[in-house]
Amino acid sequence: MKMKELRGKLPEDLTMLLGERVGRLAELRFLMAQKKIKNVRETGAVRRDVARILTILKMLTPHS
Repeated sequence: MKMKELRGKLPEDLTMLLGERVGRLAELRFLMAQKKIKNVRETGAVRRDVARILTILKMLTPHS
């Protein structure tokens, strides 16, 4: 996902998307351990998505 797309989403949507991506990342790691995955690059893409979502969520959180 692109940063521009993520910035337009509500924090609730981002939190839900974060949960989905973290779940997908766990699934991919499990498949990699079993050597059943063909596209290992997807793991990196999902990790970057998680980092982007966390960055946007931190930017939306008011500083104290």
